[in-house]
Amino acid sequence: MIRQFELVERVKSYDSNTDEDAINRAYVFSMKAHGTQVRASGDPYFSHPVEVAGILAGMKLDGASIVTGLLHDTVEDTVATLDDIERLFGPDISRLVDGVTKLSRIELQSDQTKQAENFRKLVLAMSEDIRVLLVKLADRLHNMRTLHFIKNPEKRRRIARETMDIYAPLAERIGIHRMKDELEDLAFAELHPEARESILARLAFLKEQGSDLVQRVLTELRETLKEGDIDAVVTGREKTAYSIWRKMQRKSVGFEQLSDIMAFRVIVPADKCYPALGVIHGRYPMVPGRFKDYISTPKPNGYKSLHTGVIGPESQRIEVQIRTLDMHEVAELGVAAHWTYKQDGIRTEGKQYAWVRELLDILEHAQNPEEFFENTKLEMYQDQVFCFTPKGDLIALPRGATPVDFAYAVHSQVGDTCVGAKINGRIVPLRTQLSNGDQVEIITSKAQTPSPTWERFVVTGRARARIRRFIRNQQRAQYLDLGKEILTKAFRHEHLDLTEKVLTPTLKLFNQPTIEDLYAAVGEGLVTKGEVLNAAYPNRIEPKPAKVVPLPRSRKSTENAVPIRGLIPGMALHYAGCCHPLPGDRIVGIVTTGKGVTIHTIDCDTLESFSETPERWLDVSWDQDEGQGGHVGRISVMLGNEPGALASLTTVIGKNGGNITNLKITNRSVDFFEILIDIEVKDVKHLSNVIAALRATPSISSVERARG
Repeated sequence: MIRQFELVERVKSYDSNTDEDAINRAYVFSMKAHGTQVRASGDPYFSHPVEVAGILAGMKLDGASIVTGLLHDTVEDTVATLDDIERLFGPDISRLVDGVTKLSRIELQSDQTKQAENFRKLVLAMSEDIRVLLVKLADRLHNMRTLHFIKNPEKRRRIARETMDIYAPLAERIGIHRMKDELEDLAFAELHPEARESILARLAFLKEQGSDLVQRVLTELRETLKEGDIDAVVTGREKTAYSIWRKMQRKSVGFEQLSDIMAFRVIVPADKCYPALGVIHGRYPMVPGRFKDYISTPKPNGYKSLHTGVIGPESQRIEVQIRTLDMHEVAELGVAAHWTYKQDGIRTEGKQYAWVRELLDILEHAQNPEEFFENTKLEMYQDQVFCFTPKGDLIALPRGATPVDFAYAVHSQVGDTCVGAKINGRIVPLRTQLSNGDQVEIITSKAQTPSPTWERFVVTGRARARIRRFIRNQQRAQYLDLGKEILTKAFRHEHLDLTEKVLTPTLKLFNQPTIEDLYAAVGEGLVTKGEVLNAAYPNRIEPKPAKVVPLPRSRKSTENAVPIRGLIPGMALHYAGCCHPLPGDRIVGIVTTGKGVTIHTIDCDTLESFSETPERWLDVSWDQDEGQGGHVGRISVMLGNEPGALASLTTVIGKNGGNITNLKITNRSVDFFEILIDIEVKDVKHLSNVIAALRATPSISSVERARG
């Protein structure tokens, strides 16, 4: 355990102006507060905050961070309070300690929810002061170093998994690669001990067999650079067991097939990175596809370096990283390498803080902690692609990102109104995956809103959070309108009054805060119109439920039918895939719990399965404007097997204003093909015209509207 004077001397070695008295007082306060508490290892609990402070001192952080490290567990695990901390150490330290506190008192539904909620609060705290995250990472690092003392194997695995999922990616995101590597390796040792031991054994064997080889490669690289008049420090770095294992998993290759287990690092003076690269490429053949320039396009965490793969000395395939000393410090220590509190207390904004702002944007639009956690993990993981706006601004995105992700990265308003995209001047589908160096132009329209289908292919948490928020708001608005319409028609049919005075007493019964919430619950199918009628008028005589189809098949509409105007399919309204109803068809709605209303044609065979639950049936009608939009009708075609027959079929559909959205051959023989075709049409009359035109085509044997 680090002694008091040793800790103070460590901090003073890099910050002579540090508040020595505050560190001494925090050391004594923490020791007294934790008293006789012990850790799972049997060591005094006080050893933990002291080791955390030592890790922070190793990162050369300011005195306030060191004091916070000493005090970070006092509020949670001892009788000390935040008021005590503020009185003795000031509001700045109190705020930092409060941000780092583990928040274990929060009573939540499950471990997953608790983990997500803790992470949400950590992001909020670190958005105000990034030192909160640095102390939290140091806390986690020491806990991982002593993880093996915990006797419960399930608890060890849970902590290791949380470290791998949250804390290691966070350390990488703010550029502290040294800490990220150790966190990953410690978690890997717990989660996959056999795999780690196997890799370490092979590395030890290779080191033993090729120790002279590594030294010879280092010597030749130094001489090569010296001949090119480059004054460089060249070192060899062995990749961690976890990074080797992950590469084996990702590329589906064995250990023997990996060729870059050793990476050679070249530290050069300022402005000598590219000349050094030229010397190495001039001497050794370059491996295609292995060059990456992170100096001209740094990683989002501020990392800068040149990476290249070459067939180096003694025909060995090696990876070489070229950087300056400043770049090396940033690569190892991230935000801590150029800590802004050293500069007269003035904070500067770096790319790391831009990422925190993105997390806050996701937090604002996420529905709950779990959704925020899921979307944030998307932000932390995948590799990057770098794309450009038409003005030349650089946008970094995860690999697999689409123009929709790009649009939301530019601005949330651009994403919301995106209707199309050009990549390198060519119009492409919105689901196209972007590549490094693409120039992306987003086409927008004020009339556009986010499409629910976008959620299927976007990969950034920011885009997904915005789309989900829009869908939630739209669904609620539509459920509310639909529920109000359903209750209005139902009460009118029973000759009863529907007023706020009538509905207010029923809210408690249905556990709904407001009348609007009750309307939305009815529209969503969580509460039926019959239940609301009975609750509002408990003395009314309820008709006996019928076990037959409760709607007359001969009617076109009734005054009590609910019009389906303004309801976007996929939100509060769904068109049944079994009968593909079109405007002009006689229709009925089936209320589905949690989904709203599914529209069927009145003669759909599927309706027989709902005959036992008449309360789920809803009398609906087409609105007069519904025939204007695109609706999908399905037809079954028997087509002659002859050259040009399919061309004739599609030409006839196109000439009659239909648009084929899907086509499937269901059966084929020597003479005929049976085909199911989905066609976008205005209404049932439009589909009838298409069918009539197809029947007049010689190569077509028969055409029917498909059912089921």
